[in-house]
Amino acid sequence: MNSFSYSKPASVTDAVGEQTAHQQSKFIAGGTNLIDLMKENVERPDHLVDINHLPLAAIEDTEAGGLRLGALVTNADTAYHEQVEKRYPLLAQTILAGASPQLRNMATNGGNLFQRTRCYYFYDNATPCNKREPGSGCGAINGYNRIHAILGTSNQCIATHPSDMCVALAALDATVQVSGPNGDRSIPIADFHRLPGDEPQRDNTVQAGELVTAIDLPAKGFSEYHAYLKLRDRASYAFALVSVAAALELDGDTVTDARVALGGVAHKPWRKPEAEALLIGKPATKENYQLVAEKLLEGATGFGHNTFKIELAKRAIVRALGIAAKQEPTE
Repeated sequence: MNSFSYSKPASVTDAVGEQTAHQQSKFIAGGTNLIDLMKENVERPDHLVDINHLPLAAIEDTEAGGLRLGALVTNADTAYHEQVEKRYPLLAQTILAGASPQLRNMATNGGNLFQRTRCYYFYDNATPCNKREPGSGCGAINGYNRIHAILGTSNQCIATHPSDMCVALAALDATVQVSGPNGDRSIPIADFHRLPGDEPQRDNTVQAGELVTAIDLPAKGFSEYHAYLKLRDRASYAFALVSVAAALELDGDTVTDARVALGGVAHKPWRKPEAEALLIGKPATKENYQLVAEKLLEGATGFGHNTFKIELAKRAIVRALGIAAKQEPTE
């Protein structure tokens, strides 16, 4: 681990100023991913800005009828918050599917957005990785790529985004609030994370010096019909091979609204509104779920070891929608 300096600002404005004053600085809150990466010599900040004392640890109603999740609220406190459990059970379920209780007690909502990929080659300094060292190559494309992406890849990177929580945020159409040197702005969750393209070192669209202050959930929470299906190599404390956040509104047996977001298959949570539209006004049936699955996986490409994910994802989508519609048992 490299040497670094440290500061603990008392306001959001001071935190932004501290971050922009140091060329290679990072914000730190729970540190559950950043510290690991520093120990592995993947992240080498010259300065850490500790934001744990900033007033960003509340969950409160928004004027639009939704709920604002403070960036510093822990994942555990968010999942077990009365209003989250009641109005956004999909989000609570998804958070509890990730990591371990100990990690959820430390990890914050803001930090969860910035989780970096678990690609083996990203963590291994002895192998090439365009995400870790731009221009060095990608060890995964022709290497062991069982956990890697099948959608939205580039010839420079096939890493996946690891977060469970972000898959639910994508399905719910959340908005991320940031504050930076040029003021405050809102970023729709669909635009927050990015595909690798020719800049795989950039995971998101946050600009230098910008600090995430909150995540806003819209009024519609799909509290009655929802499901999070996470397929992984063991029952707990494993990242998703494929995950599906499914949310429905039903009028009898007819779908009036639908959301489907995938995890474990791309560099960001994967949604395709045109696939969801195939369900609107249609009966909630396996045949119609299959149409959604085929549309969502259009263009999917395997790299050998991970080709199985294409069929796995299709089957997971169909099953998750069936669970959401309460047509299948949850276990």
